[in-house]
Amino acid sequence: MGSHSYSLPEPTTPAGADGLAALLARPGAAVVALDFDGTLAEIVPDPEQARAHERAVPALAALAPRVASVAVITGRPAGVAVRYGGFAGVPGLEHLVVLGHYGAERWDAVSGTVHAPAPHEGVAAVRAELPGFLEQFGAWRGTWIEEKGRAVAVHTRRATDPQAAFEALREPLAGLAARHGLIVEPGRMVLELRPPGVDKGVALLEYVRETGAETVLYAGDDLGDLPAYAAVEKLRSDGHPGLLVCSGTEVPELAERADLVLPGPAALAGFLAELARTAAP
Repeated sequence: MGSHSYSLPEPTTPAGADGLAALLARPGAAVVALDFDGTLAEIVPDPEQARAHERAVPALAALAPRVASVAVITGRPAGVAVRYGGFAGVPGLEHLVVLGHYGAERWDAVSGTVHAPAPHEGVAAVRAELPGFLEQFGAWRGTWIEEKGRAVAVHTRRATDPQAAFEALREPLAGLAARHGLIVEPGRMVLELRPPGVDKGVALLEYVRETGAETVLYAGDDLGDLPAYAAVEKLRSDGHPGLLVCSGTEVPELAERADLVLPGPAALAGFLAELARTAAP
């Protein structure tokens, strides 16, 4: 991997090794797609305090000019991810794309604008009902509601027993969501109520097709990233090399399917920087 002192971690699967080799050999034909929270940014108790790891943006800026495209795919509104990521106006990231709300919104660095369809009416209805709904379940202590525009999320991380609160709310919230034509997306101590038919897998497949890329790397950390993993697996079955990276080990469902597990955002940033150094010119 060159004569420098760094080295890329080895994927633990043959498919992952093939994906990494293809990316390094022909980076200009590869899409690098990444989740935001827990992947580029550390998970923090208050999501409004989440920021990209200090090494993440420099690594992306070094890598982006070498590959076909870099995309951030997140459940957050696209504009929020851009702000918290510090992605706007960064030399090297002139062609970055942020697919927000699982692909329902899109921000292009080229134009600096967000494109989005009209929001689902069920989200407004659920938003209005939620405070009373949580109180009815005695779950207001320590749980809190995050307003996400096209979705609404209930966090249990600050509850006395976060896991118990999460489990207790899962079914009732699924019922509330279904009444308004929404689905529940579980995550790390968070239950998000959002419209169906939009997920990171759909967003990733559409984006890979749009770019015409041959190879795809996807990095994520949570259950919401599983559809993107499935999309990469589908692309691989169609002959496109792919690499699945998991940031952290908190979500076994993801870590067990990954080709490469890294300890978290700092290690992922290091990996991206190393990719930029190692990829063929």
